[in-house]
Amino acid sequence: MPSTPAEASEPVNEPEPRWPAVLAVLAVGALQLMLPEQLSIGPGWLLLVLVVLLTVPTIIARRLGYFRLNEFFGYSTSGLVTLMLIWSLFRLIVTLPAHRETPVELLRSAATLWFSNILIFATWYWRLDAGGPNARDLRDVHTEGAFLFPQMTIPALQTIDGARGWAPGFVDYLFLAFNTSTAFSPTDVPVLSRWAKLIMMVQAMISLATITLLAARAVNIL
Repeated sequence: MPSTPAEASEPVNEPEPRWPAVLAVLAVGALQLMLPEQLSIGPGWLLLVLVVLLTVPTIIARRLGYFRLNEFFGYSTSGLVTLMLIWSLFRLIVTLPAHRETPVELLRSAATLWFSNILIFATWYWRLDAGGPNARDLRDVHTEGAFLFPQMTIPALQTIDGARGWAPGFVDYLFLAFNTSTAFSPTDVPVLSRWAKLIMMVQAMISLATITLLAARAVNIL
């Protein structure tokens, strides 16, 4: 049963902004428009429409205080865009030997999947770390989670005179996802939990596969 406003705990601090995560999933839907038809399930606009249809009740549920329902729609949105990403990458691998795409189309497809990979996994880290944004809003300071951000080790950034201490926002998880796709490692943010390590491995593999396919095709062209 979804939680009711009376059942859900109210944030004790200023709620973390959700609009960056909303923009991220909408951007993934928009990026799908740049892919060739053979790399998409249905028309290119389908994912964007589905994301919008899921995002609207996500926002409404949170504003009404139905936090479990809010999380359900949020996870559904992230799961949908993740499945579409995996499908598009699979189709790219299958169609690559047939040389159906021109070099320009291949470059655009690879770049689209690479950027989508960053946005999608940034959203997953943001949704899952320390119980998600709804749970993080209930804490005065971010001291525990799947990732050890440098700010968590600086006492001066903890609670001061009753004010809320430092807590990660979507940009912090976006930076983490960007580093994972470029350096294939979390760089300045150690990973503490097993689930986070597994998810980061998946993200790194998708990024590596995209770059490897692009390099292989470029060598073939040359």
